[in-house]
Amino acid sequence: MITDSKDHFNTIAKDWDKDKIHQERSMAIAAALQQMIPLQNNWKALEYGAGTGLLSFILKDAFKAIVLMDNSAEMLKVCEEKIAYYQTPHIRTVALDLENGTYNEKFDIIYTQMVLHHIMDVPAIFQTFHELLNTDGYLAIADLYSEDGSFHEPGMQVHKGFNPDELGQQLNNLGFNQVQHQTCFTIERNNGKKYPVFLLTAQKNQ
Repeated sequence: MITDSKDHFNTIAKDWDKDKIHQERSMAIAAALQQMIPLQNNWKALEYGAGTGLLSFILKDAFKAIVLMDNSAEMLKVCEEKIAYYQTPHIRTVALDLENGTYNEKFDIIYTQMVLHHIMDVPAIFQTFHELLNTDGYLAIADLYSEDGSFHEPGMQVHKGFNPDELGQQLNNLGFNQVQHQTCFTIERNNGKKYPVFLLTAQKNQ
C-alpha cells in the first residue's frame, strides 16, 4: 500500500472489525471465491493487504497454511490476537510492502480484498503476484468497479475503482488464463450511492 494509506489503516485498525459492512463484504467475497475457484485444503495461501485478516479467518479451515501480509503494524497486531484466540498456528503474519520489498515463498493462491485501488503500479504488483504463484496457482482480486471518486475521503491517493475486463486483459498478457469476474457485493454509503464490488479470478498457466 502507499504511505498515506499505511498511516490511515494504523489509526483505524482496532475498530475495523466492528464495522458490519466490513464483515458482510468479507463473507460475500469468501463465498464467491469458494464458488469460482476449486479450493484445495493442502494449498498455501497469501492474503496481501490482509488488514485484520477478516477474509482469511473466514477461510481459515480451507487451506493448509495462510500468510497474512500487510505493511500496517496495527492491523497485523489485530491479526496476531486473532491467531491466538482461534488457535490457528497455520496462519502467520508478515510485515511487508511488496511494492518496495521482495518475498521468496511460493503460494497456490493469492487473494486481496479492497487493496488494489491503494496500489499505484497495478501492472507491477500483478507481475509480483505472478512470480509468487506456483504454476496452476490462482489469483483472486476483490475491488471496486470504476466509480466517481466519492468512495474515499478527499485527498486520498487511490484509483477510482477498475474495469475488471481491463484488469483481466493485463492478467492474460502476463500468462494467466481462466480469467473470470462477477459482482459479489454492493457497498451502500450514507451519501446515498451504491458501490458494487467485483471478484476477479485467474489461473497462472506458465
